[in-house]
Amino acid sequence: MQHSSTYRMRVKQNIRVTAPDCEDTVNFLALEPVYGEALKPFIPGQFVRIGIPKLNEPAPGYFAIASCPKHPDSYEFFVKDAGPLSAYLCDINDGTELEVEGPLGKGFDLTPFKGADVYLVGVGTGIAPLRTVWQDIIHHREDFGKVTIYAGFLTSMHQLLTDELEELAKFNIEVSITLEIGHESWDGPIGYVQHALEADAPDGVNAVACLAGMSAMVDACTETLQNLGFNDNRILLNH
Repeated sequence: MQHSSTYRMRVKQNIRVTAPDCEDTVNFLALEPVYGEALKPFIPGQFVRIGIPKLNEPAPGYFAIASCPKHPDSYEFFVKDAGPLSAYLCDINDGTELEVEGPLGKGFDLTPFKGADVYLVGVGTGIAPLRTVWQDIIHHREDFGKVTIYAGFLTSMHQLLTDELEELAKFNIEVSITLEIGHESWDGPIGYVQHALEADAPDGVNAVACLAGMSAMVDACTETLQNLGFNDNRILLNH
């Protein structure tokens, strides 16, 4: 991974966050500057390119930053073991050095939408870039109207940030969790997040939506939001 804008960071923390008996491994990974430099600032929703020093394989990959953008001391990520690089990242020890490029992407800039309702929609590890948005909103909650998060996961064992999402009610942020596969004690929505959106039918007249996740989900949610009256310039992607 050779690029003039790459720099070294090292692993500050790396822990599995999915249940031990869950077939999918997702780790919380935190990276900090190697030499004590100030962390490069980022816009909520931006991502970085991570590679292994002096190695071209596994090839570098892109990972959305999940940290709070207000004075962070590390870049935080949710990494799903789904390929050679992510498998390596899920297995490395604290102190391991990596090459990082970025922050990259346009992110989710909500400054033009002050006073609007905000809908954050993501599935799986796609919730990572949305976490930067809601943590940023918490610091100036009065700038926005209704704030609602729609998060989708395969099963309850695949859920991420469960405790944090439950705590958001005290900031007047609503959370809707959809499971693709429910269970006997689950009383929330079952299916896909676009179905939960469609059922709730949020008003798109003075609202903005941020979407993050697999392209099929983004396309389906975009169509749902358009049908609900959201203009295309109020349906935001982070790349």
